[in-house]
Amino acid sequence: MSGLTIGEVAHRAGLAPSAVRYYESLGLLPTPPRLHGERRYSDEVFGTLAFIAVAQAAGFTLKEIQVLAAHTNASGLASAMQVLAEQKLAEVEATLARAAAMKEWLQVARTCGCTDPAECSLFLSDSADGRATLPLVDADGCRRA
Repeated sequence: MSGLTIGEVAHRAGLAPSAVRYYESLGLLPTPPRLHGERRYSDEVFGTLAFIAVAQAAGFTLKEIQVLAAHTNASGLASAMQVLAEQKLAEVEATLARAAAMKEWLQVARTCGCTDPAECSLFLSDSADGRATLPLVDADGCRRA
């Protein structure tokens, strides 16, 4: 039996060996055979690692990738992916809305001349409990009226 060691797989995939072991512990990679106690992987492992990498790049967590991987041997991949993609799209839309609010706030902040938060509308909070929220600020300025 030959095959690639965990170090060779990790190096070629641009991962740490601990990541490969972790993916194996999660069941994302099948337990490979061993030779003299060392894991030995076939080249097929790179297809699975690419699957994981693409799913992560799309924003899926390892737990979500486990769900997808559990459906790859059955005909359920498409439906599992559609459900997870719908959930992920909602998360991305919320992230984009927050990023847009951050951008507007920062554009006003970069020209702010206030010397105290009490006079600056950038630090108004609609929240009674003091939680961080970005107030909508008029692009004409940040001084409170």
